Amino acid sequence: MNGATRIRAARAEYLAMRRTLGYQLTDPEHLLQQFVDYLDTVGADSITIDNALTWARQPAGADPYWWSMRLSTVRVFARYLHAVDPDLAQPIPPRLLPTRPCRAVPYLYSGQQVLAIMNATDRLRKPLRRRTVRTLIGLLAATGMRVGEAIAADVTDLDVTRGTIRVTGKLGRVRVLPLHPSTSQALADYLRLRVCLLPLPKTSALFVSNAGTRLIYNCVQNTFARLAAQAGVSATSRRCRPRIHDLRHSFAVNTLADAYRTGADIDGRLALLSNYLGHRDPASTYWYLTGSPELFALVADRLEHHLSGRRP
Repeated sequence: MNGATRIRAARAEYLAMRRTLGYQLTDPEHLLQQFVDYLDTVGADSITIDNALTWARQPAGADPYWWSMRLSTVRVFARYLHAVDPDLAQPIPPRLLPTRPCRAVPYLYSGQQVLAIMNATDRLRKPLRRRTVRTLIGLLAATGMRVGEAIAADVTDLDVTRGTIRVTGKLGRVRVLPLHPSTSQALADYLRLRVCLLPLPKTSALFVSNAGTRLIYNCVQNTFARLAAQAGVSATSRRCRPRIHDLRHSFAVNTLADAYRTGADIDGRLALLSNYLGHRDPASTYWYLTGSPELFALVADRLEHHLSGRRP
């Protein structure tokens, strides 16, 4: 077995091993496949610093953070491979292609903007697709669910009678979310229409395509982007563009802003919100405090009142 074949086999073993530890590795799986194919193309029998750097810097002119992420994926794999077979990989120093991630600025939707995007679904050609996309957007806006969670939901996860939906989040963690009566009604209406238009779907999914299959994330994302543009919801800066994931940000920020306006217990509300959103670390929820100038102003106002109350 030559070096390239051994590296390809080691890639499969590496992914299987890490997945037993709870990692999903969707992106690393694709990137490592591309890297191994590259090694085959250039006739390399081992991972070296030079060929890792050359591959990581593709395509030319890409964002340096993208290059850094590609190299980081290879670095972790090379470290594993060097431990099991030193002849197949050189350790890659951690300081090569250093960069800091540039986190996107959340696009915070107003209620009118969400409604405008939902109404833009009327332009979609197929009746089932119109109702599927409209109901999906409404559910994301009303619950703050991750897009992937909503796509992964099955019909059996929805309990219209109790007004709840069971959500399977990251690493298989399950939570049950209460739904507003209007949200439950919209989902029930969608299911009734779905039965009429698609009596025999090919999947157990709650949301289905025209072909009766489970929705694909990239297709949903692209459709949302087109609908936002048609609704006149445009970017406010290069780093702040309307994304479907920002419906989740908007839900979190609106929930916290409401807590500040009503004088609620913020620590208690944050703990509940963290569990509701499926965050493993409350720090992920605290990040939303910096996501909105309006919310930050409410935080500052409460702090000022608190400090003034302690003055002699």
